Amino acid sequence: MTTDSALFYVFSAILLFAAFRVITARSAVHAALFLVLAFFNAACVWMLLKAEFLAISLVLVYVGAVMVLFLFVVMMLDANMQQVREGFWRLFPLAGSVGAVIAAEMIWVLRRGFDLPVAPVPDAAAAKLGNSKLLGIEIYTQYLYPLQIAAVLLLVAIIAAIALTLRRRKDSKYVDPSEQVKVRKADRVRVLQMEPERAPAPAPAAPTGGQP
Repeated sequence: MTTDSALFYVFSAILLFAAFRVITARSAVHAALFLVLAFFNAACVWMLLKAEFLAISLVLVYVGAVMVLFLFVVMMLDANMQQVREGFWRLFPLAGSVGAVIAAEMIWVLRRGFDLPVAPVPDAAAAKLGNSKLLGIEIYTQYLYPLQIAAVLLLVAIIAAIALTLRRRKDSKYVDPSEQVKVRKADRVRVLQMEPERAPAPAPAAPTGGQP
């Protein structure tokens, strides 16, 4: 076994353990930290595959920005995890079905990657383009359809995150946009005809006793 193979198995084992702890940790902060560990090990696997651009992007974008923001939001919200876990087993069949569908889609999209023959040696012209440019060409030509599927999954994740963190407060004022559109001028402004107020005339000064 070569050094690269040994490092691959080590990083993969830590990655699988961290991913399992993400979904089993009782604390949301601990789950986020395990996710950071999973991202770091995935970046190491990318480095072993000589995909330096993907590894650096994974660390900078997800670990350096997304996960820091996620930890900040979790600590600011102070969500009650016991309340979040209520009804877990009641919703487990639906969640399991959705997870199975997503797993089937990923297997269908990624099955080509496990059946590839020996990678051909890149020619001199392709080597001059660089790693990031070749990656962009492959993504937006050969893998455009899987990229669209990944974009839809990310959109669903964004909507789910907004729905989970939505909180209705009693002290907040809510205005219905449809009611604002239907409003008329007469409903907001009413002109009243009022008599002008006049100041009373000043009283005459009383005469003093020393003067005639």
